[in-house]
Amino acid sequence: MNSYLEIIKKVDKQGRLVLPKEWRDRYVRNGKVLLRIEGEKIIIRPYKLVSLSKFFDSIEVDIKSDLSDWKSIRRELIATR
Repeated sequence: MNSYLEIIKKVDKQGRLVLPKEWRDRYVRNGKVLLRIEGEKIIIRPYKLVSLSKFFDSIEVDIKSDLSDWKSIRRELIATR
């Protein structure tokens, strides 16, 4: 079931608007939101931080370069793409 609530809010001269406290408490846990423009709509969504650590060890590559030389590793990876 899609339910939504519409609230009219004032935007100040600097372009700021205040999200209701209940919304901040529920959706804005890290102090950031994602703004997206869709036609004439401005969509405000919670911004979820993505941990890149879950991608570690998810790809295996055969590297011949010395692991201490990141430039040569980068060149080798680009060449094998």
